[in-house]
Amino acid sequence: MPKSLLRAASAVVLALAALSVPAAHADEVAPVAVTVNARAALASVPETGIGANHAIWDSNLGTDETAGLLKDAGVKLLRYPGGSYSDIYHWADHTAPGGYVAPDTDFDTFMSGARRTGAQVMVTANYGTGTAEEAAAWVRHANVTKGYGVKLWEIGNENYGNGRYGSAWEADDHADKSPAEYARHVVAYADAMKAADPTIKIGAVLTTPANWPDGITAEGDEGTWNQVVLSAAGPKIDFVILHWYPGALDRTAHVPDMIHLTREQIAKHAGPGAAERIGIAMTEFNTGSSSNGTNTQPGALAAADAYATLLANGVFTVNWWNVHNGIGAVTEVEGHTDYGDFGLLSSGGCTSDGSVCEPPLNTPFAPYHALRMVSEFAHPGDRFIRAATDEAQVTAHAVRRANGDLAVMLINRSSGTSYPVAIDYAGFSPASGAPTVLTHTNGATGITRSTTGTATGQTLPPLSLTTLVLRPSAPQTGLPGAPGRPTVSGLTDKTATISWPAASPGARPIAKYEVHHQYGAVSEQLGETPGTSLTVNNLKPGTRYTINVITRDTGGGLSWSSPPLTFTTGTPAAASCTVRVTDQNDWGNGYVGAIDITNQGAPINGWTLNFSWPRTWQGFDSGWSAVWTQTGSDVKAVNDSSNASLATGASTTIGFVGTYSGPNVLPTTFTLNGTLCTTR
Repeated sequence: MPKSLLRAASAVVLALAALSVPAAHADEVAPVAVTVNARAALASVPETGIGANHAIWDSNLGTDETAGLLKDAGVKLLRYPGGSYSDIYHWADHTAPGGYVAPDTDFDTFMSGARRTGAQVMVTANYGTGTAEEAAAWVRHANVTKGYGVKLWEIGNENYGNGRYGSAWEADDHADKSPAEYARHVVAYADAMKAADPTIKIGAVLTTPANWPDGITAEGDEGTWNQVVLSAAGPKIDFVILHWYPGALDRTAHVPDMIHLTREQIAKHAGPGAAERIGIAMTEFNTGSSSNGTNTQPGALAAADAYATLLANGVFTVNWWNVHNGIGAVTEVEGHTDYGDFGLLSSGGCTSDGSVCEPPLNTPFAPYHALRMVSEFAHPGDRFIRAATDEAQVTAHAVRRANGDLAVMLINRSSGTSYPVAIDYAGFSPASGAPTVLTHTNGATGITRSTTGTATGQTLPPLSLTTLVLRPSAPQTGLPGAPGRPTVSGLTDKTATISWPAASPGARPIAKYEVHHQYGAVSEQLGETPGTSLTVNNLKPGTRYTINVITRDTGGGLSWSSPPLTFTTGTPAAASCTVRVTDQNDWGNGYVGAIDITNQGAPINGWTLNFSWPRTWQGFDSGWSAVWTQTGSDVKAVNDSSNASLATGASTTIGFVGTYSGPNVLPTTFTLNGTLCTTR
């Protein structure tokens, strides 16, 4: 059902309810409409989803108390030896020239703590001041000598920060600081390390889309950092590494495009089959916003939102920076002291003048409780499903569980408003009675658990995290299995053939499969078939689609939906015009763009090119070789006097300075004098 119809239906229900109750006071808050769609599946929850960073300058890295707290929070992956220290750290003698190494932080001590936590491990091998041989010896020590079974190994930390792009914070002793040199060493490291243990997985450092220095091509390079690294090292790596410090608490809208663009780069540059073979890890994440609350409740809400959004988009781990970090700039945020500490747990330190001290060592900060809430909400093996609200201050996430349960996490970012919510479910019927409710509120020192409200109605306190755990109204037995992951072929501007592995029948034979398009938080059925392939027509050119397939049996019973398939339609293979748009020179939040226009039809004298920016955070500052105007996200370029006439086969190039404050998804559809062009 389209979202507008859902809202209309909700309005009717509310209107009928109003007939039997006194009129609402003017200051009462209208219920927030929440939509949860169990038919719109996203990524599954990985075993290693909830992670954190340990650092060798933290003397509490391997203590039993720290390990126990991380276990209680559901941390399933620990990264070592700690950010930029990775590129100065020598594991064999446990030294980091130029840095501080705390007692009891060596690799074996770290592994002991990780095992007590019950977490898998990711190790960052020293690229900046190390060698492939040193890294290979570490693999042998870890997995051959000690039998630790460490599978995930990064090559370096933030190696693009070696001065290549004008800013240097990462140690790099190589005379050549280019991405090509880094990629050459990644290949050498991978060969040496996999010779020691062929079962390990190797990760390479990428820049994060829309985060400096992503998109910049340095002098002498053949492309951006990501393009060069993936082209040279792609066949040797198993995952890529992103870091994200958004610097604000409301940037999760960037995540789908951030991850989609990374996947596009992998598919384009890393070789055949790379998109299916190479995973994405967010090995450092923090809100990066000490002024808005790094270790108080606003930061916690942003953390829960970001973890859920990143995992729902297929990232296999998100690692908080850091377990312990230390006191920073002290402020007051939402009624509580914020210590400017990027840690999950208090380090127990004081400001340099001793005027302010943190709580006792290992006191959990608010983001710790956020990670714990995410681990209670999304268990490994669950599958994320679409959820959305009609209120900007309230965010929703949902997962379905193999046993038929559903969990819904609701985030209220308002500092002064308690929001009632009215939850509508598609593809799931909740049991009657009060659900299990987990809540964390501003300033709370833990998560409360209760049985309250209903599956369709709750009230969210200000600055709160709330998770509902819901049972189905009827036993989930005898239903057909979900189809396997779909694939796409025969993709054009308007058609796509969707195929999928057959589902296993339940108590009754399979009657058909239904193909659904995720349309926001609701689903639109595109077609159905008794077979395992369907050609879908009437798609929109240049549009990204996410598809699920559902099994229906002869009694009307429905399966859970398949894993998602995402693809983007093209533009007409032949048209009376062709357009090519390129990013000619990027500086991280803006770029010089060029649009090449070719007339493939009859000669024209006077033309207008129309297109729209795909995202609200995109625009342009100026343009040339045309008269440029922008209304909202819609852009119009009209010929100037020098290029009004285009003979058949003739071309002209117009240019602009584009701006962006999020992932820069270039426009894909253009019309020339009202005709849709072929985009090259």
